[in-house]
Amino acid sequence: DTNKEIVVKSRWVSRIAYIDDLAILEVTFAPDVVPLITRLEKHFTSYQLKQVAQLTSKYAIRLYELLISWKEVGKTPVIDLADFREKLGLETNEYQKMINFKNRVLEPAIKQINDLTDITVQYEQFKKGRAISGLSFTFKPKKVNAPVTEINSTHNNFDLFSRMTDPQRHLFANKLSELPDMGKYSQGTESFQQFAVRIAEMLQDPERFKELYPYLKKVGYMPSNQKDTVNG
Repeated sequence: DTNKEIVVKSRWVSRIAYIDDLAILEVTFAPDVVPLITRLEKHFTSYQLKQVAQLTSKYAIRLYELLISWKEVGKTPVIDLADFREKLGLETNEYQKMINFKNRVLEPAIKQINDLTDITVQYEQFKKGRAISGLSFTFKPKKVNAPVTEINSTHNNFDLFSRMTDPQRHLFANKLSELPDMGKYSQGTESFQQFAVRIAEMLQDPERFKELYPYLKKVGYMPSNQKDTVNG
């Protein structure tokens, strides 16, 4: 029956040779892999290939490919977690615990995409009962040659800091807790709620406020001369 699905497992390479005197490594790809490599042009434009060339995580490359397929709308539908793991190329027994999956696969991939490609991405998780059952992603292109705004003046920094109300501090702390770029500030296995409480405490310190100001702008904090507003 030609309609039956055939599952093929193959090694990536069939031969590796190292020329010692010239410090050259020769890699021969396995026959089953060669067609997949030559089909890259069908999935990526040369511009997109330039973007993924900087990515070192295979999961980041696969996630970028998935996201770009939804570039016209800038967001994906909710993707079943098992289906998403399969799209990333994970085996059933790899990173089964959600915390390991997030820490070793999902969040490093998102960080690489945000740091090294032309888009920034955030994700939202969906639950059935207490278990996470699916994920969705929203992303947008980075501004080209956008001017970098910094808080250089101590007076201006204190002015912005003093104008943030307690309700705003907690509101933006919650937003920041879910921002992938803030991952470097998280501790251990703390929940988003615990992280948000700690961020709110950080925002009470003028120096930490200045440090977090670029991230505040990312989540919609836009102080004006009249009042502070929230985008979106």
